[in-house]
Amino acid sequence: MQTRTVTEAERAPAAPVQAMAADHPEGLMEEPDEPPEPRGRPETGPSSDLFRQYLREIGRIPLLTAADEVELARCVEAGLFAEERLARTPDPDTRLAVDLDRLVVMGRTAKRRLIEANLRLVVSVAKRYVGRGLTMLDLVQEGNLGLIRAVEKFDYARGYKFSTYATWWIRQAMSRALADQARTIRVPVHVVELINRVVRVQRRMLQERGYEPTPEEVAAHLDLTPERVGEILRLAQEPISLHAPVGEEEDVSLGDLIEDGDAASPVESAAFLLLRQHLEAVLSTLGERERKVVQLRYGLVDGRPRTLEEIGRIFGVTRERIRQIESKTLGRLRDHASADQLRGYLD
Repeated sequence: MQTRTVTEAERAPAAPVQAMAADHPEGLMEEPDEPPEPRGRPETGPSSDLFRQYLREIGRIPLLTAADEVELARCVEAGLFAEERLARTPDPDTRLAVDLDRLVVMGRTAKRRLIEANLRLVVSVAKRYVGRGLTMLDLVQEGNLGLIRAVEKFDYARGYKFSTYATWWIRQAMSRALADQARTIRVPVHVVELINRVVRVQRRMLQERGYEPTPEEVAAHLDLTPERVGEILRLAQEPISLHAPVGEEEDVSLGDLIEDGDAASPVESAAFLLLRQHLEAVLSTLGERERKVVQLRYGLVDGRPRTLEEIGRIFGVTRERIRQIESKTLGRLRDHASADQLRGYLD
């Protein structure tokens, strides 16, 4: 069983041991005899097979007694101290250096035993976080980093059971990973913690009062401004993919049911089609050059209106000549028999 290096575990934030018991009343957490299977939808494929093998392997590791934990913790502490002293020892061949090196090896061995004996505790804690955005494998990996940190920080002299102390670090590592990785749009960890506080107060007030509390009421409980609470609640909303299936058959996506505000309505589409037909009928009564000038000037062909200069270059005449043709042609269109019908589309 391999473990991550100490430097990787340094990512977890420090927490005072004294505050742990008060902040986490669940207290003592006994290790299960057998590592529990994760809840939720069963995973399939090579990853799930490897995870089941991992559960079988850690299930064969013997548990530790309280005395074993204290003894191993002593060795870990001595090994860490010896490692620091050894780094400052100038001559590695002295008797002191040899003794320190032996303590370092013993400390690392004890650390490995303490970690491996509590791997099933990580799996047990990870069950509580399944379905929140990370897979069971990811949760266990992050929890193992928290376990490593707990082994390094554990103070056996305070009298706490190791599993009680380690549970806090494991949960902390998983919570941080969920805040960093689980959301589609990453939100800073401190903002995620504030979101959780606002949502908890909102739910509690809903249960107590029987109605959805306003941002002002939530803000009064948290000593925040209503504007800040409203902003936090907007950040709490998770984005939904437009390709998400809808219905039991899952043959319709969410995007199929959302109205396109820029699309024309059926009535507008029909009116535009009739307008185009009438306009083409009117333009067909003009000469080819006059019709082309009007079409280019008002973008009736490709939707891009041309300037008098551009049209003049196309026909090889001056812009003034194009202006005269346009003016004369528009005058004829105003007197056309269908002019009043075309004006009706503009009303």
